[in-house]
Amino acid sequence: MAYDEKLAGRVRELISLTHQITEEKKMFGGLCIMVNGKMCVGVEKGRLMVRLDPAKYDAVMEKKGCRPMDFTGKVMKGYVFVDAAVLNKEKELEYWIKLALDYNKMAKTSKTKSKQ
Repeated sequence: MAYDEKLAGRVRELISLTHQITEEKKMFGGLCIMVNGKMCVGVEKGRLMVRLDPAKYDAVMEKKGCRPMDFTGKVMKGYVFVDAAVLNKEKELEYWIKLALDYNKMAKTSKTKSKQ
């Protein structure tokens, strides 16, 4: 199992309360959940990736279990990793999913690369 199936199920359940999950993509050893055609959250083994409003980045970095997303070695403002250990309570997971869904409304869709 490359990603946390239990956490993925909890994430799907929370998102489905208010949004339709448009697509799930397995990538980078994890699962990326797309909402409205845009990357919303990702589930890996031991952590959740959250795409959020870059204006809220500094404030959320102070939350327990939150750290910068530096997947490529470069910090990506607007994306954070949250340790699964702090997501045991539904209220904690709801907080992060709400941040991702709130930003999803205003986030731009990634441009797909055309084949040349």
